[in-house]
Amino acid sequence: MFSKEDIIKYADKLLIGLSDEEANTIYDEFSLIDKNIDQINNIPSLSEVEPQFMPYDLYVATLRDDEAEESVDVDLILSNVKDKEGREVRVPKVVE
Repeated sequence: MFSKEDIIKYADKLLIGLSDEEANTIYDEFSLIDKNIDQINNIPSLSEVEPQFMPYDLYVATLRDDEAEESVDVDLILSNVKDKEGREVRVPKVVE
């Protein structure tokens, strides 16, 4: 269970700076969450249920053979570029 002092202390560590009204709101929300968690903890025989972290195999890794392929010539690619410097494309600056 969280106390209002805990909430203010954690908010200060995160540099959030809560007002008293905001701290009260968060305390009320945490109290409600804690009550709901207590309902889950009071389910009969809950300790006998085996935890399940993922019900389905969503991803099966299949790797392909690593085969070298011929790449496109850099000069051919840069032949369509208007503004370039050596083998690099010059783009407009977007951040000052």
